[in-house]
Amino acid sequence: MLSVEHVRKSFGNLTAVRDISFKIERGATFGLLGPNGAGKTTTMRMILGILTPDAGSMTWDGARIDGKMRRRFGYLPEERGLYGKMKVREQIAYFGRLHGLVEPEVSKRADYWIEHLRLGDYASRPTGELSKGNQQKVQVACSAVHEPELLVLDEPFSGLDPVNADMLLGTLKDLRSRGTTLVLSSHQMWQLEDLCTEFTIISNGENRASGTLAQLRAECPTRVLRVEPASGAVRGVLDRVPGARAMGNENGAVDYEVAVATPLPEILRELVAADAITRFESIEPSLHDIYIRATGA
Repeated sequence: MLSVEHVRKSFGNLTAVRDISFKIERGATFGLLGPNGAGKTTTMRMILGILTPDAGSMTWDGARIDGKMRRRFGYLPEERGLYGKMKVREQIAYFGRLHGLVEPEVSKRADYWIEHLRLGDYASRPTGELSKGNQQKVQVACSAVHEPELLVLDEPFSGLDPVNADMLLGTLKDLRSRGTTLVLSSHQMWQLEDLCTEFTIISNGENRASGTLAQLRAECPTRVLRVEPASGAVRGVLDRVPGARAMGNENGAVDYEVAVATPLPEILRELVAADAITRFESIEPSLHDIYIRATGA
């Protein structure tokens, strides 16, 4: 388990992290979400021992994270951390050796990642000659070549086109199936919604919401009710629902925001009596909706 307890970090007069806490079980895929400047990268760097918290604690399986333990972790930073003149295969093997791998295992694993991420055409080329997307794939390989127990990824989908983003999603799911604990930060929330088993949303260096997607949805006070067609009779029924708020039309349907406790069966009966509706759907809030509400954006 990774345990982060009431950590705080300042840089001079700037407080980057005020009070953040969360726990991540081994093998979980954890989404750390928040706006720019919320403290996500600082928190990740404290987990990895790059920065030292001013207060609070961070432990892995109950032990303080030290340099020796850090070699069992992996890190993909948001900024490029590659050597532009070093060839791709050499680069991946080099990062493997930094984490304690030796021959012939280090070459075997480098070749695995080159094949897995479809980098074979670039294996003997300097990394600096590659596109941003392929450089990001090399960086993923460098962060995972030693099969880390914990892999921290800061904006891993940056620079990837949809095909390569799907490839990375598959790679992360494969790592998860092999027992790697994943910590991800990304603004691509539709990808994290499918991938992560639990989330913590932070803003201004503090916790705003935590839990599984189901738990976060249960805490959301509203739902979207989508009804088709968007006729006057349908609107007349929905406008009488206490607290309902019209949100607009989409493809011939009308959306209303309603309280989670709204009696939907009663509304459905009224709609059927008033008009021949063809669609009636209660839409659960997306991770994006929950994020917007939690951060007050």
